Amino acid sequence: MELTGKHIYLRKMTVEDTDQVIAWRNAPHVMQQFLFRTPLTREMHLRWIKEKIECGSVEQFIICEKESHRGIGSFYFRDIDHEQHTAELGIFIGEKDAIGKGYGTETVRIGVAYGFETLKLNRILLRVLAENTGAIRSYEKNGFHLKEDRKETVNLEGMERTVLFMERERPN
Repeated sequence: MELTGKHIYLRKMTVEDTDQVIAWRNAPHVMQQFLFRTPLTREMHLRWIKEKIECGSVEQFIICEKESHRGIGSFYFRDIDHEQHTAELGIFIGEKDAIGKGYGTETVRIGVAYGFETLKLNRILLRVLAENTGAIRSYEKNGFHLKEDRKETVNLEGMERTVLFMERERPN
């Protein structure tokens, strides 16, 4: 299955993508945006596939440049709740030279459409560090809004950081 946009497409992640996903996820520019800072190992990723993806609580895609077919990152829905019709969105661009080209915004647009149309979600949630202003702008361009009543402070590597919560509901 492929989800196609103007400059990128999303394809389902496979076990064969494991080494690339690990390299991206452990890259400093990616890891600094995650709340979970433990380096990802092969065993952890294979367990994620077996316990989350194969069971249907996660759907994960590889983001590919349309022209070159090069994988540049990953997009996923986690904690998919088929009864409440909710899920949490996650995205990261692993290739540094692909950052700032609008690929993240396009990925979120395509992914959100998939979530509403195919997964039949009614609400999509996400968490983002407050200082990640580029990501916040991208989410806002895609119809997400801050949940003003929900913020958390977390300690990451000895520093207090603010986590913002955003959501988007299915259009009527």
